[in-house]
Amino acid sequence: MTTSRSSTEHGEPARTDLERAALAAIDLDGVLRDLRELVAIPSVGGSRGEQDAQQWCADRLRGLGHRVDHWRIDLDELAAQPGFPGQEAERDVAHGCVGVLGDGEPALVFCGHTDVVPPGDLDRWPDRDPYALRVHDGVAAGRGTCDMKGGIAAFLGALEALRTAGIPLRRPVGVHAVVGEEDGGLGAFATLRRGHRAQAVVLAEPSGGDVVAANGGSLTFRLEVPGQSTHGSTRLRGVNAVDGLAGLLPALRELEARRNADPDPLVAHLDLPYPLSVGVVRAGDWASTVPDLAVAEGRYGVRLDEDLDTAKAEFTAAVAEACAADPWLAEHPVRVSWPGGVFASGRLPAGHPLLDETRGAIRDAGGAEPRVLGAPYGTDLRLYAAAGVPTLQFGPGDIRYAHAHDEHVPLADLEQAVRTYVLLALRRCEPAG
Repeated sequence: MTTSRSSTEHGEPARTDLERAALAAIDLDGVLRDLRELVAIPSVGGSRGEQDAQQWCADRLRGLGHRVDHWRIDLDELAAQPGFPGQEAERDVAHGCVGVLGDGEPALVFCGHTDVVPPGDLDRWPDRDPYALRVHDGVAAGRGTCDMKGGIAAFLGALEALRTAGIPLRRPVGVHAVVGEEDGGLGAFATLRRGHRAQAVVLAEPSGGDVVAANGGSLTFRLEVPGQSTHGSTRLRGVNAVDGLAGLLPALRELEARRNADPDPLVAHLDLPYPLSVGVVRAGDWASTVPDLAVAEGRYGVRLDEDLDTAKAEFTAAVAEACAADPWLAEHPVRVSWPGGVFASGRLPAGHPLLDETRGAIRDAGGAEPRVLGAPYGTDLRLYAAAGVPTLQFGPGDIRYAHAHDEHVPLADLEQAVRTYVLLALRRCEPAG
């Protein structure tokens, strides 16, 4: 077989004979079998299913001939480390899983998280079963199909195709299967601390056909707004903490507007690159009592390249300024704290060849010219970037359907992802011989 690329007179993508052989070896039915088995594991963050999904990946990677490191993470030791990204799900046990084919540091690692978010109202799912894969009208639906078990099944399918085609690689290729991504990223953090690295990483997160080269970050904030309780019939004697919280909301909207006034070019296409939203509000314990405490929790977007302490300081200052303008809160200020996961921003280094290599693989796999974008949500990209590992995102599915009751991944996206991963692995890791 020749290893030189050639194109036809009709302008078809340039591929070598080995690349054509590997693409021909793709088994889409096998990709769907893997996806069906993965979706059937209810791997909600912190549940036993999270562990079961990691075991499934370890077994699958061994079957692909990988050297597998499947270990129990020391959560207490991990949480004590500088830079620990936090967690919101309660878990006593967590496992890491890394597979490497070949010796030495991988030239390319495919990374995917096996945890999923809870399914929500079961009545919104067909047959009240979110963990049964349903394939219909060109889509595969079920919890985790988009975020991001479809991506895992796709890169496993690519590695299977290379194996079926009998193409050994000169440089190692690897897989990082991680947990806890949805609530902070402790799995990727643990994997990096264990010493696993790569020359480049592709996160198989859903990217809608585009390449995501940067992520904004996010922090979870908590506001504790004090009031003064009294009987509801004498409310003027008390101070309603809910009213105090309502008075803060305009200040938070002004803060959001200021922080989005001049976004980085990679996220300038977004209507709101760095959102600030209140997601949980709790107040009061009796209908006829004026509440003496209102608690609000929400998400605070971190700008690209922004230091986390700087982001926190700007938020805290905005709350303090709003309190100073209120007679009650000036004397009884709102308490600001930062529970839950910590998502810094991150980006692929400018000029790194992984970007053009990925774009070329997408085109040569039959895809349209991808845009290069930044995303407003946090992923494990920022953990790899902070460790000096060049990382980008390309994967099947559309982020709008992640976490949704109609979560799904188009079969065409799955095929495009598998084909792209085959070419990228061949080109970065190089055929042996």
